[in-house]
Amino acid sequence: MPSEPGCCAPAAGHKIVIGLRDGFYLLDTQSGTLACLALLPADAHDTRVLRLNDGRCDSAGRFWAGSVISPRTAPDAALWRLEAAPGGFRVQKMAGDNFTANGLAFSPDDRWLYWSNTPEHRIDRFGFDAATGRIEGRTPWAHFPPKVAGESYGGRPDGAAVDVQGNYWVAMYEGACILQLSPTGQVLQRIAVPVQCPTMVCFGGEDLRTLYITSARAGRPQEELDAAVPAGSLFSLPVEVPGLPVNFFQASAAM
Repeated sequence: MPSEPGCCAPAAGHKIVIGLRDGFYLLDTQSGTLACLALLPADAHDTRVLRLNDGRCDSAGRFWAGSVISPRTAPDAALWRLEAAPGGFRVQKMAGDNFTANGLAFSPDDRWLYWSNTPEHRIDRFGFDAATGRIEGRTPWAHFPPKVAGESYGGRPDGAAVDVQGNYWVAMYEGACILQLSPTGQVLQRIAVPVQCPTMVCFGGEDLRTLYITSARAGRPQEELDAAVPAGSLFSLPVEVPGLPVNFFQASAAM
């Protein structure tokens, strides 16, 4: 890869759409060919490092991805949408005012898009129109207490996924847990994990009743790397309610 991948989604024909540092690419997993679909608009005067960080496809096959800009001196991270168009691909900025974009997910009925601002300990919700791909009416949906010296800390929202009942499962970075939130944002359960920084959850297995959990390794202290269960481990957890299946990226209109 020319830069680190931040997110991806399956596409037809053994392909994967990937968000890299400068834009969106399509990887052919059989030939190894990597093709650029669309680059993010670049500001030649901005020397900060931009990369795509968290993304997934909606039910119509558009690929959505949030960005991270380092150093995080201003809330300039954004939500981008990639879709096929006649003769090519179109990328559009859909939202901003974020420091680190995470937690992107859609409700089962396609009414809502969820998007978290990790450093602000907040998850926002937008009204979503699957037919047009438009979002509107951004409102705070869930908020978590910030870190305070000397007090217990529950973490901040990182990657997330939604189950068939509309519950939102979110990895709480530095909180050593996964939270299951109801469609109204109430905590239904807290599941402890044996690492400090879970980063993402994903439903899998034949019946989508296995929750896979990734965790951070980069930047973690040596004692976490040397632990019996080291930082950076991958976990699986059986759950009662199945998750939503992953949507495929629809590239056919542009090919």
